[in-house]
Parts: sequence; structure tokens; C-alpha cells
Amino acid sequence: MTGHVVIAPDKFRGSLTSPEVAAHVAAGLGNVPVVELPVADGGDGTVDAVVASGFTRVETEVTGPAGDPVTASYAVRNEPGARVAVIELAEASGLRRLPGDPVPLTATSRGTGELIAHAVRHGATRIVLGLGGSACTDGGAGMAQALGVRLLDAAGDDLPPGGAALRDLHAVDASGRLSGFEVIVASDVDNPLLGPYGAAAVYGPQKGASPQDVAVLEAGLARLAAVAAHTHGLAGAAEHDGVVRAMGVAGRPGAGAAGGVGFGALTFLDAEIRPGIGYLLDLVEFDRHVEGAQLVITGEGSIDEQTLRGKTPVGVAAAAAKHGVPVVAVCGRRTVGDEELRAAGIEAAYALTDVEPDVRRCMAEAGPLLERLAARIAAGHLTT
Repeated sequence: MTGHVVIAPDKFRGSLTSPEVAAHVAAGLGNVPVVELPVADGGDGTVDAVVASGFTRVETEVTGPAGDPVTASYAVRNEPGARVAVIELAEASGLRRLPGDPVPLTATSRGTGELIAHAVRHGATRIVLGLGGSACTDGGAGMAQALGVRLLDAAGDDLPPGGAALRDLHAVDASGRLSGFEVIVASDVDNPLLGPYGAAAVYGPQKGASPQDVAVLEAGLARLAAVAAHTHGLAGAAEHDGVVRAMGVAGRPGAGAAGGVGFGALTFLDAEIRPGIGYLLDLVEFDRHVEGAQLVITGEGSIDEQTLRGKTPVGVAAAAAKHGVPVVAVCGRRTVGDEELRAAGIEAAYALTDVEPDVRRCMAEAGPLLERLAARIAAGHLTT
């Protein structure tokens, strides 16, 4: 196909999934050949995006962040030399899975580990783990426990769930860990595990943690890093003058992602961290679909300063630029100017608020409004 349009948006949080965004944009373009290629950067909506590209959805019951059972899904596909499972932490351990108020001190990533175990036991050899939207700040402890890693207190008992319990960690026994698979973490978060830019300090308050809770969670994560270094043979942290400082694995960019689940994946699963949007564009074969296209349309709910730091629209623009294909974006609202967008490789951005200033109506009527924006894009950017 040549002269077609590739529609590669992320979700509009609170309004539309990425496949829904793509479908409405396609409807608004009219009689134009399109390839709908919903994408994500590893956060909420990643499973939906890869299922739309041809992966198969698998559902199973796992432990939610508050300990209640939840039905969560992941996606699988056979590739040359590997059976790939795409697992989205938010599916099992996300804030949206909480049955009530946040429980920052006891929230667990166990369900994410249970999803990984289910996929591996059903033949997966490569796990792509998308991080984002987590409810927990447990350093990936629950995930590791679900995969057979024992986190023990001084009496030799297994620790209960949550980041606060990690303060009592005495030893790590990874001898029974499920093995036989590789893990790739898809994440654009570059925070370390500890310190003022770490998992507890930066993301804890977003998960309901008070300043006192943040201090408790920081102490638990520091203990996890130190004990992992001493009993698991990893340079997780170093103690000096009674202060645990982020070093080694704990200091690596991305270790603080998803409440420290990045650290847990690096430490206990020997994971490799890759930029989320870039890796997921490879998974959905963006390069193949963009060959011969006349335009790429990307987007997300809000195009703002965070977007310019490498989120989905900028990642799509960078990938399209390699093929010389221009890119425009759709969004609910935007707070960056035309010059900044062009510097990021996006020719123009069309916001729902351009046609409907009432934000509540934009969210409620996002689909029809997107179709109106797409008609504008067709008139201004496409050749017949």
C-alpha cells in the first residue's frame, strides 16, 4: 500500500483506548486508505495496543494490589525463536485495580508476578513488561515472591505484602525462582530507586502516601536494596555512615519505575530496560507499516511538556522521520507551542479543545470530536 495514512495514537486517558482513538480518526478521514496501528509506551493501554496489532489476549485471575482477586489480561504472539508475552503492570497492580482508597504501605506487585508465571507456564520465553500506573511502592517484592523468590525476616518467615514490610527484610533466597525466560522492561521512566528522585519520593504521593508514609517506604526500599546486595550478590546499595545510598542496580535509570518494580525486575529477573515507545513500535512493526505512507497521525490525551520528554507522539515522530514521512498529532488538549512541536518532529497538533472549549464535553464526546479533527487533517494535509 502506498499513499496511505498510518494512525498510531496512544490512549486518551479517561475517554478512549488507543484502538478507539485510531478508529475514530480513521472514520473522520473519509475515503482514504489507512493502517490503524494503536501504540503505547508501556503504561496503561499497552495490552490493548498490541492486541489490536495481532497479539492474542489471555485472561487469568491474579492478586490485585490490595490483595483482592482481579481478572487481568496479557497478550501473546509467536515470533521467530520466541513466544512473546506482553504484560502490563497496571493490569494486575495498577491504581485502577484498587477496590477502594489507596493503600500505599501494603499495596503489592504480586499480581504482576502471577501474570508472568502464568505466561511462562503457558510457553512464553520472552516477557515484555510495561511499567506505569502502579498502585504499589514495594520495589517489585511482591512480583518476585510470586515467582518463587523468598524475602525473609530475621525469624526466617516470609514477609507480608507491601513496601512498609521491607523494613524487616533480613535475607533473600532466590534459589527457587522460576526461570527459563528473559525479561525486557519497556519504560521511559529514568528515576533511580532511592533518594529525592526515587520511587517513594516522586511517585509515592501520587499513590496516596503521606510524607510519613514516604519516609517508611523509602526505608523499606533502601533495606531491600541493601539486603539484595549482601545476600543476593548484587551491587544494590552501599552503606556509609549509616546511610544507604542508591548505587549499582538501585542507582540505575529506571530502577524507580512503578514503585521500584524496575529495580525488582533488574535484580531478581535479570531484566533489560529499553525505551518503552521505541521497543513497542518495533513489536507492532511500525517501520513496515509506514513504508510508502503519505502521513502519520499520532496523539495522546494531553500534549504537554511530558510529551516532549519522549512519550508516544515524540517516539512515533522520531520513527516516522527515518522514513521521511510527516507527522501530525491529535490530542484532548495541548500546552506546548507550534515551534516546540516542530522541533520534536510534529508538523501540527489538533486538540479537541480547538472545536469544543468545554473540557467535560471533550471527554464525554471525544469520539465524534476526533472525527471532526480528522476531517480538518484530511483537508489540510492529504492529497487525493
